[in-house]
Amino acid sequence: MKPNEKLANLSFLAQQVVEGFIIGMHKSPFHGFSVEFAEHRLYNPGDNLKHIDWKVYGRTDKLFIKRYEEETNLRCHVVIDTSSSMLFPDEGVDHNKLGFSCVASAALFQLFKKQLDAGSLNFFDQSLYYQSPCRSNGTHYNHLVTQLENKMKLDEKMKSSNTANVLHQIADNAHRRSLIILFSDMLDRVSEKEELLDALKHLKFNKHEVILFHVQDKKKEVEFEYENRPYEFIDLESGEKIKMNSNTLKKTYSEQMKAYRAEIALKCLQYGIDLVDADINTGYEQILLPYLLKRNAMV
Repeated sequence: MKPNEKLANLSFLAQQVVEGFIIGMHKSPFHGFSVEFAEHRLYNPGDNLKHIDWKVYGRTDKLFIKRYEEETNLRCHVVIDTSSSMLFPDEGVDHNKLGFSCVASAALFQLFKKQLDAGSLNFFDQSLYYQSPCRSNGTHYNHLVTQLENKMKLDEKMKSSNTANVLHQIADNAHRRSLIILFSDMLDRVSEKEELLDALKHLKFNKHEVILFHVQDKKKEVEFEYENRPYEFIDLESGEKIKMNSNTLKKTYSEQMKAYRAEIALKCLQYGIDLVDADINTGYEQILLPYLLKRNAMV
């Protein structure tokens, strides 16, 4: 498949995700929730008359002003962990944690574009190695979708992450009162969790709003549902291997993961950070709704 065909497919998929989400919103208890898109706003006395949309006036008998790129409402920075653990499970690029994060981000960019929110895309593993400008025009968002398409083909093993350093960098560089949206499985070394928590606190100290999407394959990584037989478990970031019966490992693994998740959740609650469990086997409403809720609270 040619690259431009891949771009068209991801753009189309993201558009379908957003359209289905909006239709579902109007059928749900959120009916009436503000999901109007910002191509227009009501005319206010003193606005330049040349920006009035007369076609809309002819249909509605109301004066609306066309909105333009410089009227950006919000700056949104999407930050994606591309370390090797995000390539789990090995079931194709469209169904691992990284692929899920890329499709979810493309859908978010569709919403950003419609809302006239400026967006940027950031990739990191051990360092922040890609960082786009924060803009709101259509050409920019098409470029970001191309970057996501390319990233979905990533197959680099033994790449660890340094989330703490990256978040400190973003906290300092992003425009004040930005929305930081992080996709990560949060599998930095547990011994470094205090550094990670300090970095999350730094984001809030610098007046940013944060949504942390904890991306996991819930069945395998949380519930640890495997057949009761021997497996060879491989750490995708270090290459370390262990052979063990799944039931023997399950209790210890589950206890440690729940304790780690609980500590992260407690700190996020204290700092005012939205922590969202994002199961890759569930739909994208779990991504889009938290963004809209946070956006409505900020603008």
